[in-house]
Amino acid sequence: MPIEIEQNDDVCVVHFSGRFATGSDLDYLCAKTEEIKNRSPGKVLADLSAVAYIGSTFIGLLVGIYMSVTSRAGGRFVLVGLNPMVRKVLDVTRLSPVIPLAPDMATGLVALRSEGVIAQSAPK
Repeated sequence: MPIEIEQNDDVCVVHFSGRFATGSDLDYLCAKTEEIKNRSPGKVLADLSAVAYIGSTFIGLLVGIYMSVTSRAGGRFVLVGLNPMVRKVLDVTRLSPVIPLAPDMATGLVALRSEGVIAQSAPK
């Protein structure tokens, strides 16, 4: 379940990969969450294209990062690259209408850098 963090100009890009089942390595997830928050990013693109499955622990991580970023003036957050299984989990938990989604990195970056409201563009 590696998590890689990179800076792409004004956007903090977080690449997640693997399975994030409930009870997964909590110390690692907490450390990475704090690393992201400590960067104080104004814009975060969370790339889930290499994530096979998510559980409640990962949902908590996503919501924590989303709340941290969007609570700042001008803070923006987008999830990209959701497979059907991950999308279903977000739909069931009713997060898909709340957290902005984009089908791919390019679309997500455009959405983060635009001035308007980020549309929910990832297909169901």
